[in-house]
Amino acid sequence: MNFLRKILFPFAILYGFITSIRNFLFDCGILKSYSFPIPIIAVGNLSVGGTGKTPQIEYLIRLLSDKYQIATLSRGYKRKSEGFILANATSNAEILGDEPFQFYKKFPNIQVAVDANRKNGIEKLLSLSNKPEVILLDDAFQHRKVKAGFYILLTAYNDLFTNDFMLPTGNLRESRSGAKRANMIIVTKCPRDISELAQNKIKKFLLRRNDNQSEVFFTFIDYDDKVYSNNKTLKVNDIKTVDKLLLAGIAKPESFFAYLQSENDECLIYPDHHHFSEKDSIDIKEKAKNRIIITTEKDFVRLSEKLPNESLFYLPIKSSFVNNGENFDKKIINYVGTSTRNR
Repeated sequence: MNFLRKILFPFAILYGFITSIRNFLFDCGILKSYSFPIPIIAVGNLSVGGTGKTPQIEYLIRLLSDKYQIATLSRGYKRKSEGFILANATSNAEILGDEPFQFYKKFPNIQVAVDANRKNGIEKLLSLSNKPEVILLDDAFQHRKVKAGFYILLTAYNDLFTNDFMLPTGNLRESRSGAKRANMIIVTKCPRDISELAQNKIKKFLLRRNDNQSEVFFTFIDYDDKVYSNNKTLKVNDIKTVDKLLLAGIAKPESFFAYLQSENDECLIYPDHHHFSEKDSIDIKEKAKNRIIITTEKDFVRLSEKLPNESLFYLPIKSSFVNNGENFDKKIINYVGTSTRNR
């Protein structure tokens, strides 16, 4: 794979040139970006997958939903539907996509919508009788047709965008200079005990390489101390030594396995956003051999109707700040509050 990526280097140069021209046309106003009279926060990345967008969106929901009517708007990656859809009681992961369906199941008091055309999706949400007061755009950093009021760029600690290159040689969707559009950068999936010295070194590297004045924050993945089924809860400490089947269909699942795995456990890895077929379900049940099955929260919403409830559990995660979390909260709340007052 590394050799193939290297020989595709000329295509990476071409791809980078095309995306740079596109961004230039938007920056100059030749291609039109649309603004809306409502606070809109876009969360995204420069690279393909695995930076922790879902837990960051959930963090924002928890931060804002007590005071504002929140809507999330996602593309609905790999959903088996088209156009604008507002989640309701008949929705499932195939209609919405796994991550939006997870938002819908987890936060019943917010509005969850999907539309590949974010402009159209926002217009549809604002036409509702109970229209939202804040919209969170999931994975929309490159969606230049909409101009959000606030941009949060995520980059993973072990895979910083400054060390990456354009597709297909690397994993970048656009040039590293795209980071200049961010109001803040969050380095995700950090070690819990990352030192202040290491943080400052990364900050200088990110900001120097991109002539960027964004503020930089650091987060880590915080795992729950329990796993959950539809009707049962087990403590992680109680199942650590129990033989089990661990299953993940997400990008970069290594930390999920490391948190739960014991010596005799079996691990199954599927592609990110994998649609589990009937054959997959049969294979999983055969490999489980009456052991409990623990999966990620995102995979659980796709598997809960295909595997026995008594044996299928999921492990929730959340994004936690290494430090300066109060400062992050204050900046977001101030942006939303100021934008709302100015409407």
